[in-house]
Amino acid sequence: MDCKNGSVVTEFILVGFSGDWNLQVFCFVTFSLIYGATVVGNILIMVTVTANSTLHSSMYFLLANLSFLDMCLSTTTTPMMITDLLAEHKTISLWGCMAQMFFMHFFGGAEMTLLIVMAFDRYVAICKPLHYRTIMNQKLLSRFVAFSWLIGFIHTMSQMVLTVNLPYYGHNVVDNIFCDLPLVIKLACIETYILELFVIADSGLLSFTCFIFLLVSYSAILATVKHKSPGSLSKALSTLSAHIIVVTLFFGPCIFIYAWPFGSFASNKTLAVFYTVITPLLNPIIYTLRNQKMQKAMRKSWLQQIS
Repeated sequence: MDCKNGSVVTEFILVGFSGDWNLQVFCFVTFSLIYGATVVGNILIMVTVTANSTLHSSMYFLLANLSFLDMCLSTTTTPMMITDLLAEHKTISLWGCMAQMFFMHFFGGAEMTLLIVMAFDRYVAICKPLHYRTIMNQKLLSRFVAFSWLIGFIHTMSQMVLTVNLPYYGHNVVDNIFCDLPLVIKLACIETYILELFVIADSGLLSFTCFIFLLVSYSAILATVKHKSPGSLSKALSTLSAHIIVVTLFFGPCIFIYAWPFGSFASNKTLAVFYTVITPLLNPIIYTLRNQKMQKAMRKSWLQQIS
């Protein structure tokens, strides 16, 4: 990239959803409602799990942590994206861009690990029900959650330490709705081929490996249930189907964006919206609408508030 005549970049321009004004207003209203529902829905899950003693089990403890990560992941990108829809100049400072990428991969890496922990929790609950409470005790759960945050931190730091000091001169247009590693790295004024391969290995391969591992784990659980108790297969399938939907919705866009991060998928705004805006809303919907115990607890809490 020719950077001889470029000045030092202090801010990036986000292309976002440029085009028809009416479309941008429509997106502003739609995404504002979705983000509001995401925040309310995930907070409602966290409050319900915390306040209701019947939900003080490992499954709901992990679900509350998933809701917190979803809300944080969405908050990292969505509010600014909504604001930019009505802004004439869609810009973000250099360090604001770096912070956005840091927290995106921090919360994303933590959520990947937490979904694996949730798969393990379901394996123990379904395949070793008599030992479930002994194995999935509060001490182990706390360590699992702390481990997921640690993995998220290592995942983001391993990439950000190589990105934050890259030289940026002149070129500062990011063809997306938020800052993300593949597109920002391409703007650097040095050869980034090795760093591009590292991002593929770190984010793309990690996403793909976790996704395959989770699908294999759920298949093994179903195979075990079918072998030991064929009559319980439908119940197990009903329980796991929500997890499989969440895993597919979360990892699908990640794999497309990061397994080929320097191709056309990296700047695909539809995948970016789905990953950061839609999925964090679908998670609470999937878990609350399919979980009768959670619905009952929410109704009980609501009746207590209005009585």
